[in-house]
Amino acid sequence: MKHETITPGGDPREHLVVIGNGMAGCRAVEELLARDPGRYRVTIFGAEPHVNYNRIMLSPVLAGEKTFEQIVINDADWYAQNAIELVAGDPVDAIDRAAKTVTARSGRVTGYDRLLIATGSDPFIIPVPGKDLPGVIGFRDMKDVDHMLAAAERGGDAVVIGGGLLGLEAAHGLSLRGMKVTVLHIMPTLMERQLDEAAGWLLKSALEARGQTILTGADTAEIVGTTHVEAVRLKDGTLIPASLVVMAVGIRPSVALARAAGLAVGRGIQVDDHMVTSDPAILAVGECVEHDGNVYGLVAPLWDMCRALADGLTDAHTGYRGSVTSTKLKVAGLDVFSAGDFSGGAGAEDIVLRDASRGVYKRVVVKDDRIVGAVLYGDTADGNWYFDLLKRGEDIGAIRDLLIFGQAFASGGAQADPKSAVAALSDNAEICGCNGVTKGQVVGCIAKGAHSLDAVRATCKASASCGSCTGLVETILALTLGDDVQAGPKTMCKCTSFGHDDVRREIVAQDMRSIPEVMQKLHWSTPDGCSSCRPALNYYLLCALPGVYKDDQQSRFVNERLHANIQKDGTYSVVPRMWGGLTNPRELRAIADVVEKYDAPMVKVTGGQRLDIFGIKREDLPAVWADLNAAGMVSGHAYGKSLRTVKTCVGSEWCRFGTQDSTGLGVKVERMTWGSWMPHKFKIAVSGCPRNCAEATIKDFGVVCVDSGYELSVGGNGGIKVRATDFLCKVATEQEAMQYCAAFIQLYREEARYLERTAPWIERVGVEYVRARIADDAAGRDALAERFAFSQQFMQDDPWAARVAGAEREHHAPMATFTPTRATEEMA
Repeated sequence: MKHETITPGGDPREHLVVIGNGMAGCRAVEELLARDPGRYRVTIFGAEPHVNYNRIMLSPVLAGEKTFEQIVINDADWYAQNAIELVAGDPVDAIDRAAKTVTARSGRVTGYDRLLIATGSDPFIIPVPGKDLPGVIGFRDMKDVDHMLAAAERGGDAVVIGGGLLGLEAAHGLSLRGMKVTVLHIMPTLMERQLDEAAGWLLKSALEARGQTILTGADTAEIVGTTHVEAVRLKDGTLIPASLVVMAVGIRPSVALARAAGLAVGRGIQVDDHMVTSDPAILAVGECVEHDGNVYGLVAPLWDMCRALADGLTDAHTGYRGSVTSTKLKVAGLDVFSAGDFSGGAGAEDIVLRDASRGVYKRVVVKDDRIVGAVLYGDTADGNWYFDLLKRGEDIGAIRDLLIFGQAFASGGAQADPKSAVAALSDNAEICGCNGVTKGQVVGCIAKGAHSLDAVRATCKASASCGSCTGLVETILALTLGDDVQAGPKTMCKCTSFGHDDVRREIVAQDMRSIPEVMQKLHWSTPDGCSSCRPALNYYLLCALPGVYKDDQQSRFVNERLHANIQKDGTYSVVPRMWGGLTNPRELRAIADVVEKYDAPMVKVTGGQRLDIFGIKREDLPAVWADLNAAGMVSGHAYGKSLRTVKTCVGSEWCRFGTQDSTGLGVKVERMTWGSWMPHKFKIAVSGCPRNCAEATIKDFGVVCVDSGYELSVGGNGGIKVRATDFLCKVATEQEAMQYCAAFIQLYREEARYLERTAPWIERVGVEYVRARIADDAAGRDALAERFAFSQQFMQDDPWAARVAGAEREHHAPMATFTPTRATEEMA
């Protein structure tokens, strides 16, 4: 066995060994480094083979809203920069208090001067027959998420046992991944520790409306299966099919290691106000501890513990005095908040507001003119205010009648300045529940130089997790710095504080299905949006809900509404589609006839190998389209944020240098992709050899044929700022080239921001990211291509033909002609 001396290399500093590389252990180290960065030599043991990540955000990873890299709190550079030794994937199995050493599973023995136990909690697995079957898992770490993602790929039925926060988040993520989900909860109310009966009913109804089956009062008798889980049987005999069972019925402090070492253990590892255990050399922090008879599973108390612990380790003893907790959560995209005691009782009064049309429920519990508890559902904006009043024990008698309507109303009317409401919060008011950050800490962070939202997130971590407190943090920045706030990521427009990525994520997470619903749920500041956000919202909904969402024509630009390009004289140009740049006598005659019949002053060959007919009057557009439709031609979408053209060269059929049938492949690609709406215009080209006559290397997606296959490249642009494509990969067959093309388009459709061409999108996310998603991930590529194919079922209807048939004919009616008359003539 390896034994490490206390001070290798002559390092005279005390050696702090941390058991647990999770949120509490690393937060304690962060607090210590902030106070005295050179005081201790630090070694951290972690059971998982990962750096420290945010467990609160495992649910968004499961739901596909975030990647693992996006929830990392401390990356490898953090450990290196602070000279911290991380021993990952090697959990500590034993503590020798007499020798002051810990022994890891690998056999490594490490000495310590001070030991910090931060082992967190273990999921509670209910002791029913079948609990050990393959396919039965908890929901506590990244490994559990990987198991659920693998199960979702296979599809089938999932049963989640437990209707608390973790269980509902697991159910939401699995449902988004395509599984049929049933939630079993033994209590009559979901999240009964956080919600009362009324709020629990609203939450249950909302989740059922999203397709989940919620069974309350459901007591599990056994998990059925032989070699793998097959079903769950309830005590009333109900049998529920399941290929995956997620147990999320609760957690217990992880105390086995401490108990084996002879430390005092009750419900958790018992600690004093300075987080010191029954052994003065050993401390403990987080979900594994018991302080003054209480154990905590929320992060805010854990962060308070970490601060007290760091103060003690740096001889600035302050002590932890326990925590009054509140819970502000977004459960499957639904806002809930609770704080204090909402069970009622002698002397307590309930103040309740219900707004069924908005799905809002508020209940404030008052005793002796002081708030003792609160439950909010649907609208949690005033949660921090209620919690601040509760913690301070403030007399609310003077505002009791207005209390339920929120801080703005109670402080002087519905039109009160929202900044004033934030300014009125005390320094001890909690701003970020995920990371336990108060208003005073945010202000202190800003005073030390964090002058942007990202800087605040990086330092005190307010708004760095779920993001629901972002508006509060931005208001504190504005109050503290005035005009000196440094700009962060751009919002969609002035109507909202959300960025494009946030809106896209929330549309999916909350299953929003219309522009008004998005504006209502995301608190748009204008009643109907503007010319910037409406087209973007229309596209995002169209992309997220193919076949379900109805395209909102009034939210499109004029060219897309009229399916033609408006010119400077008020007439329009019409571009019929020519597959791969090919045409025939019938199409050419039809175009010539249209030019003569409607007296078009110009017809021009475009750079995309098509013919553009100029000077068509708006009222003549349907008749022009009818004549072109009769020749078999459809819209070329030359006006749209959509596929424009697939440019080709003649390839091996005619050219002596051609290596493959580039024209034939181009026609196939165009027939596969036409009609698809995109964040911006999208152009494709297929060149038959490396001479690249079709200019494939300045297109959004380019194919260059070579003797051994097809070289694929992405992100080119031949406009004002010319950009050559980035090489994606090489494939062997036409079918592969088409599949990679479909997958790339769908990735761009799903993740780029509206009006963002592929070139700036790839420069923003990096071509390595695109390669990882398209070239390196076969299963992910298949899924993207399948989603694109599904969407195309609803997109490949010729809009010209629909208008010819009479759809939305009001767009093409001639303007009324007004002839002014002289007043004298009217009087005559």
